[in-house]
Amino acid sequence: MNLINGNELAQQVRTEITDTINKMVAEGKQRPGLALLLVGENPASQVYVNSKDKDCKEVGMYSEIRRMPAESTQDEIIAVIKEWNADEKIHGMIVQLPLPKHVNEFEVISTIHPEKDVDGFHPINAGRLLIGMPCFVSCTPAGVVEMIKRYKIETKGKHVVVVGRSNIVGKPMANLMYQKNEYANAVVTICHTGAKDITQYTRQADILIVAVGVPLLIKKEDVKPGAVVIDVGMNRIIDETKKSGYRLVGDVDFDDVKDVCSFITPVPGGVGPMTRAMLLHNTLLSATKGIY
Repeated sequence: MNLINGNELAQQVRTEITDTINKMVAEGKQRPGLALLLVGENPASQVYVNSKDKDCKEVGMYSEIRRMPAESTQDEIIAVIKEWNADEKIHGMIVQLPLPKHVNEFEVISTIHPEKDVDGFHPINAGRLLIGMPCFVSCTPAGVVEMIKRYKIETKGKHVVVVGRSNIVGKPMANLMYQKNEYANAVVTICHTGAKDITQYTRQADILIVAVGVPLLIKKEDVKPGAVVIDVGMNRIIDETKKSGYRLVGDVDFDDVKDVCSFITPVPGGVGPMTRAMLLHNTLLSATKGIY
């Protein structure tokens, strides 16, 4: 078993980004800028936004956070996005989800200019991904591909099974893997809750990517010997031995599966750090050569 170390890979990406930004500034070019919108007081969302802001500062990017009360109207939120669309120092923006229930997330995300949609959620970016055109790719799937690339894992003609069909991970992940590109060009199957028995599909996978949000779902009997296992899940489960009272686990039972597979990502320290690194990567890309 080979461990895919997301912390190490993310640090490599961040170092490369820092070096590029330092060179840009030395040449008198503008720093890449990321804007972060947080609506409401969701504790987890606050942690995520603050960590993204910290990441920007560490690599030398400009960043700003706009905090709005939970009762903000949809029009007020959209007004902020339009302001950033027109702001030349902002090259990328993210709207931290979930938004309050009275706000239509689709309409808000659709207001972001596609060239500043570094989260890759805009329908135009999603559509361009589907047909293989240049686009911003959702950060978690982009991070998974970067892991595969840097560990030189063969994908051409391999059977990739994606467990999960979310717009953020499952769908874009599947679309990325069947494109006729290097570190893609695979045969892809998507599993979801409609499957009566996912084991019959997961056991066929040369590369198994799990993003379904069910703690410890995948056991060794679900994995083909020698498969590559990428665990996108991040779940809290009760653990009274921990000071916090819980521990973080993935959708894959790591201890049960690790001796069956050829490569595996841990949780934490696997896909998560790469997701954060790819947000920086997308913002830098927008600031330098763009996508379209």
